[in-house]
Amino acid sequence: MPIYKGGCYCGEVKYTIDVSPDDARTSLCHCKNCKKFFGTAFGLTTKVPVSSFSYTSESKKPTIHEADNGSGTTLHREFCPTCGSGILEVGAAAMKDFRYIMTGTLDHPGDLPPKGEFWCKRREKWMPEVPGIFHKQEIKD
Repeated sequence: MPIYKGGCYCGEVKYTIDVSPDDARTSLCHCKNCKKFFGTAFGLTTKVPVSSFSYTSESKKPTIHEADNGSGTTLHREFCPTCGSGILEVGAAAMKDFRYIMTGTLDHPGDLPPKGEFWCKRREKWMPEVPGIFHKQEIKD
């Protein structure tokens, strides 16, 4: 099974993901919260089983932020305490099973291309649909 490496902008927080590409799902999200957190027109995360993710032994401990995401769900986010790079996020309901890695923090993000888009009804009008992947207009709570 491939091992993917990643980390923050300054290099103080590092991680590995030991996962088959079939068990990783990279997705674009066009919801308001992702746009705000990523500071872009969409968020890009890679969903992996929690057992496949680990911080390396030399990694600095990430800072954790937890808050209501606006719909009554607690969202857990981890980021570098030095440079502020977001590393991962996960909602309370998925905490025991998954981690959503900020795809851009992978050393080679192109190794795990997108398989889908969420909240497409909120996609910016100037942004085209990504062809060849699934498209979900919204997510029901």
